Amino acid sequence: MRLLIVALFLSAINTATAQKIDSLFLDAAITKLQNSKEYTFKVANSMPEEKYSFKPVPDEMSFGEQLLHIAANLNWLTSSYITSRKSPVTKEATKVQKKEEILAVLNKTYEYAIGALKLFEASHLADTVSFFAGPKTKLQIINLISDHQTHHRAQMIVYLRLNGIKPPDYVGW
Repeated sequence: MRLLIVALFLSAINTATAQKIDSLFLDAAITKLQNSKEYTFKVANSMPEEKYSFKPVPDEMSFGEQLLHIAANLNWLTSSYITSRKSPVTKEATKVQKKEEILAVLNKTYEYAIGALKLFEASHLADTVSFFAGPKTKLQIINLISDHQTHHRAQMIVYLRLNGIKPPDYVGW
């Protein structure tokens, strides 16, 4: 009987610890996404509108297309795997060309994703979803959201440098 009580007690402690870790991860992910939004906008605003069509080589996306790609991917991952709330951003919205319009789409998308993470229940981080690269947990999807933005934003920083523009100082965690 004592062993059973000890086992139940240890199980309760482990469950509480796991819940705390999940909540810490989710809080960090929200902060990271908010900071990512801030930094992405600093990068986006560093490029003059007349350079939004700049491509280092023909096979690459333009600077503006990189931003729209970030928005489209963030929208897709959030609406497909993080929340059932309808996205305010349509596919048509990601075909805009002007800097002001691109930034408006990007802002709506970030706000949608940040709002979804704020409502996300940490207990669902281990839920597995069907993904084109194989089954993934929702925690992995949240990490992918961050990694994908970082990847494309880094390309945009190179675009700034190729145009003689000093990138803004990094905003991270």
